[in-house]
Amino acid sequence: MKLLAISDLHLAHETNRRALEELPAHPDDWLIVAGDVAEGEERLRWALERLTARFARVLWVPGNHDLWTPPGERDGPRGEERYRRLVEACRDHGVATPEDPWPHWPGPGPRCTIALLFTLYDYSFRPDGVAAADAVAWASESGLVCADELLLHTDPHPSLPAWCAVRCDASVRRLGAAAEEGPLVLVNHWPLREDLLTLRRIPRFSIWCGTRRSETWHTRFGAVAAVHGHLHVRASHWRDGVLFHEVSFGYPRDWDPARGLDAYLRQVLPPPPTPHAPAAV
Repeated sequence: MKLLAISDLHLAHETNRRALEELPAHPDDWLIVAGDVAEGEERLRWALERLTARFARVLWVPGNHDLWTPPGERDGPRGEERYRRLVEACRDHGVATPEDPWPHWPGPGPRCTIALLFTLYDYSFRPDGVAAADAVAWASESGLVCADELLLHTDPHPSLPAWCAVRCDASVRRLGAAAEEGPLVLVNHWPLREDLLTLRRIPRFSIWCGTRRSETWHTRFGAVAAVHGHLHVRASHWRDGVLFHEVSFGYPRDWDPARGLDAYLRQVLPPPPTPHAPAAV
């Protein structure tokens, strides 16, 4: 029995959908899906039907693409309402979400709680000399503007930083209570630490990648591992003795069709053998 993880399935792409259709069954394993499954509730439900048929249990957190309201759905749910609709879609398929009791891992490895988080971002992953109000303009100077600025609505919250603050406050309360019972695996779509960003070609995209509020959660709440996606740069990094896994599948250009989706599932528990000893950073 293993706890596996993947994110950024991006099922708007036919090649990615075909890879999911060809994924073999893992009847004894649990799967974390760390956001960016697809744009739209219908396609999320399509994915959940297939994933729940292949895994013993599926756990989900949202990503920014999941929360988009496309131009063709201008009268559709936005912001918080859209998120709640996705939560209900997951519940219809027996999939755990950040709004549900956090699952306890029953398999080999440390007995722990899998903390399903939804934090968003607040533009704080920026140089200290750039004011929050100027962050988007600073990023756009490099010719870069994230599609979230057009498609990720925040209703009824006045802004992304405001919604992020609400989510982080709620997460801290739950993490504190869960940590009293034992160690945690932290799961979020966005990286929890700024020093996990690997954006060599687009460094100013950092403002859409997380919040400094979560920088110390792995030590503060006794994490044994952490999972995130969003960056489309698969990697594992030690921070303060905790292994952070970036588990993106990505766009068709980001993976090898000859290997298939199964090759990109990342084992989180039991802890896989690693080539390097934990190092404090």
